[in-house]
Amino acid sequence: MNKVKELAEKYFAEAVALRREFHQYPEPSLQEERTSRRVKEELEKLGLKPYSAAGTGVVAVIEGKAAGKTIALRADMDALELVEENEIDYKSKKEGLMHACGHDAHTAGLLTAAKILTDLKDEFNGKVKLIFQPGEEVALGAKNMVADHVLTDVDAIFGIHVWNEVPAGKVALGDGPRMAAVSKFAIDVTGQGGHGSMPHQGIDAATTAAAIVMNLQTLVSREIDPLEAAVVTVGVFNSGSRFNVLPGKAHLEGTTRCFNAEINDKLPQMIKRVAEETARAYRAEVKVEYDKLTLVVNNNAALSKLGRQSASSLFGEDTIYDLEKTTGGEDFSFYTEEVPSTFAFVGAKNQAAVEYYPHHHPKFNIDETALKNSAALYAKFAVDYLNNN
Repeated sequence: MNKVKELAEKYFAEAVALRREFHQYPEPSLQEERTSRRVKEELEKLGLKPYSAAGTGVVAVIEGKAAGKTIALRADMDALELVEENEIDYKSKKEGLMHACGHDAHTAGLLTAAKILTDLKDEFNGKVKLIFQPGEEVALGAKNMVADHVLTDVDAIFGIHVWNEVPAGKVALGDGPRMAAVSKFAIDVTGQGGHGSMPHQGIDAATTAAAIVMNLQTLVSREIDPLEAAVVTVGVFNSGSRFNVLPGKAHLEGTTRCFNAEINDKLPQMIKRVAEETARAYRAEVKVEYDKLTLVVNNNAALSKLGRQSASSLFGEDTIYDLEKTTGGEDFSFYTEEVPSTFAFVGAKNQAAVEYYPHHHPKFNIDETALKNSAALYAKFAVDYLNNN
């Protein structure tokens, strides 16, 4: 049996225990104090010297038998502000917080990979840098880790996401764009209030905002190449206080998604133009705020090929799963801007073992075999990269 796979099996029960512990004690983005402390404790047990980065982030290095390149492995640690509805022994003990996206599995998986790689450190050259990152859900963690120089000595980086749209036992690792650039916008509309029975005396902010919502939809349908994937969604619409009062203010919030960097650069001005010109037509005024949250997760072709080879050697050639890119976002994208990278989706869907719910659902859960598969893939990719470069 492959040594990496054998060790992943050996440490599987410990991985499950760690994942369930993290699941019971979820922490919000950039406040992962307990998780950070526990990660350090587990790494110190391996004889490593973990240190803090970007606040609650943790970094440690495993040195191989000789000098060589440095490969980074990344996991995220934060949870979501969500009330868990699962009735399980390891249900969240923190009301209003839940690991509903798999970050508990990522943390446990990378800690398990650290055990495997420590056992195998005489079988590879170079270094493995372990990056346990805070704040992925608010798209600040990776950016902060980069600013804290965690990649300055790194030659490449590999990330994993357990994925409930991929069957357990499968791995999806495609080339090129895999996850979308994500942005958030807010539009405040200012009109003039009045009596609902005499709208001509005021300027209706609600009608103006409704027109803005509808006109924004033409950006994708009429201004973006139909062969390019893009999304403009308004998710918040607040206006008015009473049935017979003409609203003088309205507030909109929404998101954009795309895979094309040029479109991503143009969208802020496109949103602003439509909002301002529509408001002018209704005699209202607007203020537009636009924040780019994540960039496109772009997988390096050579690293992705290596990752598929690593997965195939671990689990067999039929383990590779063809997954279309997703309009979900990942702040792993900020690493991809710095060094060559690839990002894998490890299957966690097994309805025979765990009822299926999508990511960010209050009943989200995974087939925990994804833990040993993630740990093995982290470790095998690192060894293969270092011994081939």
